[in-house]
Amino acid sequence: MQYLFTLLISFAMIATALAQHTYKQHMMIMGCQFDITVIAEDQEQADYFIDTAVNEMRRIERLISSWDPKSQTSAINRNAGIRPVSVDQELFNLIRRALALSMVTDGAFDISYGSMDRIWKFDGSLTEMPEAQQIAQSVALVGYEKVHIQAQDTSVYLEKAGMKIGFGAIGKGYAADKAKALLQSMGCKG
Repeated sequence: MQYLFTLLISFAMIATALAQHTYKQHMMIMGCQFDITVIAEDQEQADYFIDTAVNEMRRIERLISSWDPKSQTSAINRNAGIRPVSVDQELFNLIRRALALSMVTDGAFDISYGSMDRIWKFDGSLTEMPEAQQIAQSVALVGYEKVHIQAQDTSVYLEKAGMKIGFGAIGKGYAADKAKALLQSMGCKG
């Protein structure tokens, strides 16, 4: 009898596992192609998981975007050389992590590269090489050591007017990791 019960439980578990399917969706988020794959029991559950992941990534995009004038990152950039800006703990932690990476790489990775977009046109609109003087002026605004953070009030201060931080190098990976962790906490596989 015990053997029969164990066998039935095993078949039930296998049937449940086989009843799950892989669902995929492709979309543009943060100016990049994302492929989201989940394992779910049906299309409705898959749509819920995918919508949850997309909403999480869009939430992070609103937090870290330097293109959105309403984002906290844009507020930091607007106040460069003027005053510190208090930010959410999540953004503060991400900036702290980026600064640590900058130190470990001796500036090869540098969150303060954002001011370079004025001359290099990261949006693809660059039609001619910038002048040497423009390059020198932009380079003078880059330097992670000029980004100051205060844990007490989760504030960020860029010491020179015109400085900008950006998350192009880590933002998409961070958003994907956060969406994955959220889905896993909900029991989603894939």
